[in-house]
Amino acid sequence: MRRLVAFGALTVALTACGSPQQAADQQTIAVTPPSSASETASRTTAGTTPPPSEQPVPPAQPTTAAAGSTRCTAAALAGSVQTTDAGAGNRYGKLVVTNNGAAPCTLNGYSGLQLLDAAGNPVPTDLQRKPDPGPSLVTLAPGAAAAANLHWTVVPTGDEPVDGPCRPEATSAAAIPPDETQPMSLSWGLGPVCGGGKIEISAFYAG
Repeated sequence: MRRLVAFGALTVALTACGSPQQAADQQTIAVTPPSSASETASRTTAGTTPPPSEQPVPPAQPTTAAAGSTRCTAAALAGSVQTTDAGAGNRYGKLVVTNNGAAPCTLNGYSGLQLLDAAGNPVPTDLQRKPDPGPSLVTLAPGAAAAANLHWTVVPTGDEPVDGPCRPEATSAAAIPPDETQPMSLSWGLGPVCGGGKIEISAFYAG
C-alpha cells in the first residue's frame, strides 16, 4: 500500500513540472525594436563603429593617367630601333616609340617583337622580358617618346654556323604595344641575331 501511494505521488509531481522541452516552449522571446537614428548617432559618438550601410562612402581616388588619355595603339605610334652600344659579341639598342597622335596616350609594360625577312616571313625570334626597368605607367603627350632597352648577341651558339650568318638576317620587325594586338612595322637592318634569335627587352620607360 505504501508503494502504491509513493508511485501515485511521483506521477503527480512529473505531471505538474512538465518536461524540459515543454518548459522551453512556454518561454516568451523578447523582441527588441530597431534602433532609431538618434541611437545610431549616439553609438557613433561613443566610439562604436556603425554597420557598413551607415558608414560614409570614401571619395573615389584619382587615376594616375592624364585626363583624356587612352592606351597607345600601333596606329598612334611610330617605332624605330636604335643601336646604343656593341662589344665582345653583344649588341645593345633601344626600341623607341613616338606618339604621332593628337591626344595623350599611355604605355604600361612590354612590347611584343617579331623579326621579319624581306618577304615579311618570320625570322626566329626568342623575346625574353627583363625587369630592368619593369612595368610602370608612361603617359606620352603628342610628339613625346618612350623607349625599351634591347640586348642580343652576334656570337653563334649551339649548332649555329660559324662560317656565315648564324641566322637569317631580318630586314624589318613587327612590334606590338603593351596590351594591344595590332603591330606596327619598323626597320631592323642590324644584322643577324644569334643564340636562337634571343632578344632581351625591358618594359617601356619615358624616353
